[in-house]
Amino acid sequence: QVQLVESGGGSVQSGGSLRLSCAAFGYTYSINAINCMGWFRQAPGKEREGVATITSDRITAYTPSVKGRFTISQDNAKSTLFPQMNGLKPEDTAMYYCAADPNIYSCSSYETRHFGYWGQGTQVTVSS
Repeated sequence: QVQLVESGGGSVQSGGSLRLSCAAFGYTYSINAINCMGWFRQAPGKEREGVATITSDRITAYTPSVKGRFTISQDNAKSTLFPQMNGLKPEDTAMYYCAADPNIYSCSSYETRHFGYWGQGTQVTVSS
């Protein structure tokens, strides 16, 4: 079993930046079995959507609305995720969730049902 713990959310003005983090906790073999980590977000009244993913080979992918503004990286142990969000817009306001799964192909789906581990979420609010 793996637990994901997010941090770094907060309130910023439009155009500002935030750096989030997501740390994985659990048995070493469970963490080492993870081959895909990602970030999702859910705004009030909307469905949860995929934002960015990174595979164990460090291949990244971004949803079009954040491409060029957001980047995602991992530490050397691949147990902590660091999404960097620049050029934030009011429409980026949402609860952001970290997700992970042993299946590397989860990274190409952006579908919540393909991710087995979830964090509790961290709120990001962007004011105009």
